[in-house]
Amino acid sequence: MKRGVEATEAKTRQQLAKEFVDTWTQPDKGKEDADRQTFWNDLLHRVYGIVNYYDYVTYEKDVRVKDSMGKITTKRIDGYIPSTRTMIEQKGRGRALDKPEPQSDGVMLTPYEQAKRYANFLPNSEQPRWIIVSNFDQIDIHDMDHPLDEPKTIMLTELPKHFKDLEFMVDIHKQQIINEEQVSFKAGELVAKIYNELAKAYAEHADLSDTHIQRSLNVLIVRLVFLLYVDDTQLFGNEDMFQAFLERREPRDIRRDLISLFEVLNTPLNERDPFMDEEFAAFPYVNGGMFANEDIVVPQFTQELRDLILDDASRGFNWSGISPTIFGAVFESTLNPETRRSGGMHYTSVENIHKVIDPLFLNDLRSELNKIQNMSVASQRKEAAEKFRDKIGHLKFFDPACGSGNFLTETYLSLRHMEDEVIRIIQGENTSLLLGGFKVSITNFYGIEINDFAVSVAKTAMWIAEAQTMQHSQNIGVYTDKDFFPLTTNTGIHEGNALRMDWTQIVKPYECNYVMGNPPFIGYSYQSKDQKQDIKNLYLDENGKALKYSGKIDYVSGWYHKACQYINGTTIKVAFVSTNSITQGEQVQYVWESLISQYHISINFAYRTFVWDNEAKNKAHVHVVIIGFSQVNSENKFLVDENGNKHQVAQINPYLIPLKNIFIEKHSKPIQNVPIMVSGNRPADGGHLILSQEEADKLIDTEPKAKKYIKRFMMGNEFLNDIPRYCLWLVGISPKELRSMPLVLKHVVDCNK
Repeated sequence: MKRGVEATEAKTRQQLAKEFVDTWTQPDKGKEDADRQTFWNDLLHRVYGIVNYYDYVTYEKDVRVKDSMGKITTKRIDGYIPSTRTMIEQKGRGRALDKPEPQSDGVMLTPYEQAKRYANFLPNSEQPRWIIVSNFDQIDIHDMDHPLDEPKTIMLTELPKHFKDLEFMVDIHKQQIINEEQVSFKAGELVAKIYNELAKAYAEHADLSDTHIQRSLNVLIVRLVFLLYVDDTQLFGNEDMFQAFLERREPRDIRRDLISLFEVLNTPLNERDPFMDEEFAAFPYVNGGMFANEDIVVPQFTQELRDLILDDASRGFNWSGISPTIFGAVFESTLNPETRRSGGMHYTSVENIHKVIDPLFLNDLRSELNKIQNMSVASQRKEAAEKFRDKIGHLKFFDPACGSGNFLTETYLSLRHMEDEVIRIIQGENTSLLLGGFKVSITNFYGIEINDFAVSVAKTAMWIAEAQTMQHSQNIGVYTDKDFFPLTTNTGIHEGNALRMDWTQIVKPYECNYVMGNPPFIGYSYQSKDQKQDIKNLYLDENGKALKYSGKIDYVSGWYHKACQYINGTTIKVAFVSTNSITQGEQVQYVWESLISQYHISINFAYRTFVWDNEAKNKAHVHVVIIGFSQVNSENKFLVDENGNKHQVAQINPYLIPLKNIFIEKHSKPIQNVPIMVSGNRPADGGHLILSQEEADKLIDTEPKAKKYIKRFMMGNEFLNDIPRYCLWLVGISPKELRSMPLVLKHVVDCNK
């Protein structure tokens, strides 16, 4: 299935559904033979984004039917969607859908009964899961898992409110009609809009620079997104409870009632007021800390904010299909580029996450599972599967720079899907009930993050991952005796500066198996005073003083140093994404020599420099390496080169080449008999002789004689990004000529200031 980005990027599906209704309520529309295919093609393409609808739906599908007289004839099904096993019976406008009509054998059948007759003669593999009957003005949906139930009816004019009810047509799992990347962008855009509207609401009566107000805004938007997600997954038990809650209220009432709702969601059922209003009492106890902080400030809602949340974010968007990694993009969509640089954060795609976690542990686990699946003796296979399930249920993972939780959530999802495979080996194909729940638990995942908003997002992402995997398990017949609510208390993700925290207090090293992540990359010239101090506190000499080169290395090196301290004397394996600068030039010796000599680490796999693309709207393109290391020397080392080719090697050194550990040291004396270089070609003019394109043009217009002294000037940034920059190169100019150009002379005089 292919989605049309052009059809849905600018407008919500609710808006597109309204346009569809406007088209198909025209009086000249609704002819059974002339319009039925166009009607469904338009619906699939315009509202649900199916570009190749001509391949997606089959019209006039032949089926051989035996009638009541025993005669076999070929009939034609109006429409059939193979991928979701949806059958369409289309009648003309004005035809009653509940009125029986005579068939060719004289039997009186309603349109649904006619479609059901055709369905009975289809092969088992094509038996419809859904039968849709329509007369253009009305759409009846028959769920064949409940064939005796009354159909769900959607009037065409009501489609903008109920378009979600037809999503099964484009995916057998209602929630996955939009691929993950496109959902990420759309959800990020929606959250950014809500964030901005909330900021306006707060600004009416509060200072946005106030840390309490900023924290309140962050907590509130995470809660709203969580409730929108719960609505679309029906985790509260009823459909769209939060949407209905908002719909029943005017903007002036929302603030008051949201505060009350948050309190209800954080109160156990047995502690609630027995006289509580039924609407509030219908909401479950959520727990997990999601609604625990009642000190947050909730602003007065405006009509614009209410409409945005209801029309665009609730009715107009389906949150249930998102991957938990969406929260990375959601987080970044609310941050400006300056904030991103100061924090060094980059949202990571699932593909890139697997470049880290696959060689770190997933590949080995998959190989072990494959061997179990291929065991020929059933009893041995089951016994091995039970041991393997225990094993993955005890593994613990730690991301000391977890951001919005991408590495943790993707790891959890991967292991839980693996556990489902193992359960099927143990239980067979029959539906099974697990007493005590699943063994892979979010309580085995730990993280540190300096940003409080990101901590909230990461915890929420883990809960969403837990909800999605429970649903996936149920879809394959694996159930548990534990409900999703109350949430599992998720205390493993901590707020703080990872370089100043004791990692052993987060998870004991003897309990941890893997450390992973994407720590912030910040070159030393961009580091704040506090960040420079973080590095100096770690890179110390034998007397406890900061090493002289500690002010010249990238901020990410701090995580390597802390990780080596943490894993010392253990078998923990580590893999980090890092800026490639720590594997090049003078930084190699500064970062790695003490780590290797003091902690005896071994690099077991690595990716040489590649572009780390991300999924965020303001994409942060960086050149990175991936380095996997531990104190255990692996016999299966590999190196992935710049072209993506994998090479088995015997050893990998910090320059990421397959040689022994060597370090190119800094030398102050030349190795041959040549003059000593004291300093490189370095501008020392205070910036007064350097000109931008605009400044150079203006100087030439005012003093044309200066043109021959204006030369192109490039440093690294200008060279890499083709930025025009110039300097005054006054070699050979006479004092007389200099005095004849007052503006040029001023540039020279200013150099002495």
